[in-house]
Amino acid sequence: MKKTQLTAISETPVSHNPDIRKKVMLGNRTIPGLTTFAQATLTSGQQTRPHKHADMWEVYLVEAGCGIMRVAGDEHRLGAGTCIAVEPGESHSVENTAEVDLVLTYFGIAPENQPVKHK
Repeated sequence: MKKTQLTAISETPVSHNPDIRKKVMLGNRTIPGLTTFAQATLTSGQQTRPHKHADMWEVYLVEAGCGIMRVAGDEHRLGAGTCIAVEPGESHSVENTAEVDLVLTYFGIAPENQPVKHK
């Protein structure tokens, strides 16, 4: 069993925009195939740069706030309760378009025994 508490985890920068902070609840390979399980907060106007992962799925759940996720050239509105799964190789970015924080809980999944390369 593994147990974590968000309030006890230190914030670290998101690789696609170091001004955005995240809390990693479960790290790379803590569970087979899992690359990360984290929660990130984007303040008003913050956005990640477009990026893709050739070797993993990424699944996002909007906990609070609203914004836009761009996936493979299409824009998708985000609001509390929205879940988006990004397939391997799909370019994606997230932008907070509101005055309140956009809170995303997300995880990545890669095939077992395959190294993960972040781009």
